[in-house]
Amino acid sequence: MDSRRLIIFIALSLGLLLIWEKYFTPPQNTKNASREAANIQPVSSNQITSDINSNNFNLINDKTIMVTTNLMQAQISTVGGDIRGVELLKHGSLDNVKRPYELLQSNNNHLLIAQTGLVSNNNISLPTHNTIFMADKYSYVLEPQQNTINAVLKATESSGVEIIKTLTFKRDSYIVNVNYKIINNSNQPIAGVSAYWRLLRDDKAPEGETKFVHTFTGPAYYTADAKFNTIKFDSLAKNDISYIDITNNGWVGFVQHYFSTLWLLNAYNYPSVCTEGVKCRLNFKAVGNNLASSGFLTDLPIIQPHTAYSISVPLFVGPQEYNVLLNTAPHLELIKDYGWVYIFATPLFWLLVKLFEFVRNWGYAIILLTIVVKMILYPLTRASYISMAKMKVLAPKMEKLKAQYATDKTKLQRAMMELYKSEKVNPIGGCLPMLLQIPVFIGLYWALLSSVELRQASFLWIQDLSRPDPYYILPIILAITMFLQTFLNPPPTDPVQAKMMKIMPVAFSVMFFFFPAGLVLYWLVNNILSMTQQWYVNNHVVLRKKNRDNK
Repeated sequence: MDSRRLIIFIALSLGLLLIWEKYFTPPQNTKNASREAANIQPVSSNQITSDINSNNFNLINDKTIMVTTNLMQAQISTVGGDIRGVELLKHGSLDNVKRPYELLQSNNNHLLIAQTGLVSNNNISLPTHNTIFMADKYSYVLEPQQNTINAVLKATESSGVEIIKTLTFKRDSYIVNVNYKIINNSNQPIAGVSAYWRLLRDDKAPEGETKFVHTFTGPAYYTADAKFNTIKFDSLAKNDISYIDITNNGWVGFVQHYFSTLWLLNAYNYPSVCTEGVKCRLNFKAVGNNLASSGFLTDLPIIQPHTAYSISVPLFVGPQEYNVLLNTAPHLELIKDYGWVYIFATPLFWLLVKLFEFVRNWGYAIILLTIVVKMILYPLTRASYISMAKMKVLAPKMEKLKAQYATDKTKLQRAMMELYKSEKVNPIGGCLPMLLQIPVFIGLYWALLSSVELRQASFLWIQDLSRPDPYYILPIILAITMFLQTFLNPPPTDPVQAKMMKIMPVAFSVMFFFFPAGLVLYWLVNNILSMTQQWYVNNHVVLRKKNRDNK
């Protein structure tokens, strides 16, 4: 592939990425949601209006319960039993790998919290996310002999209803199971009760987002009918509250680069939430100026006097690691949204994971993946290289024709076409194979960009393959290889254009200084393999054929 085609290939590929992200992101279902909402009668009470749908957001503070497992440290407020902080102990922060990554937090810089509550349309007082619960214990640590922690909070309402909220944490799990036990100590049945499960987040992008590394951040959900959908913050702010009635399971919450916080309506080893007696409705709402609520409501059955009813919903708070997602809930791996190139990205990432299991290093896995992809695509690239090599052989004859018909462009074009025909050369023969490779390149780009496994993964001198090379060694070597590749092809006849073709690859490679090192490593290995393949075709395949023709 000559330098001009390489530049066009890269520019076109990156252009497609930007255009797709801006204009062809997964469709937003806010309009459909609004139409469905018109046919749904949500629980209507002043309490729901004030507690769930209010635009006035005010976070009340009280005591904090600390829960520490082998994977996370959670902060639970006695106000509503909110989960207001979660630090992932196996993942470091961007600037300090020794400090745990804060996924959930509630401070002046960022807000992402989990809130739940109970409401009724029969004027029964029930605890919401503003109710202060009582706790017997304010510190829990998962001991070596333990596999489970239960953080218990209690609230007793004047109506004779006792509520026990239990948050369960398990060893080696990123799930927090949130359970409500409603004990009806009164002499009257309790009807018209709904539970809400929501996440609140501001619209700030996660740490590490740049102009060159930008991924979706915002509300997302999946159902068997609607499949995977995302909702932009600004789109949500323009629409009224939406209730989406669902009769099947799925998940809902927020996604961001590398991490997700999701309510799971069905998870492995947990009972499904949306059963025959529990109606579920997804709910999305803009809250305040820059906050969004993403969650769902469950309408509970009638609770008879002196009986109890329990409902549990698992909350996933963790990284988008392939094996973790695959073993947590059905279809949860779809939060790695590859868009229209998922056909290519999904198997490529699967292969990357398998290669890592073999070499135990993500850098070497990327190298092996690039080699495998180049081998698979070699029939296409070979056709492109042969076409360009033939054009290189014809370069002297082309120069003679240009000198002969310097003043007559029509005759020159006719003579060039005759030359192509006699030499059996297709001047655009290398373009189609190049275009066919673009979806594969974009798929591999997204597979690598979405891999939290590369985050803070080391390779040689690089400590984090998800961030730029700290010493710019890989981008510099890439720029050199792109410059050397120009010598494998005949330079343009125009001296100015010839100089530009040697300068542009180096200038174009400057953007790779800001790309994640894992992506640059892929491009570097890909470029070296391309040069090797092109050299082989130029010096063996085409020349051997030329010698046979001369005989």
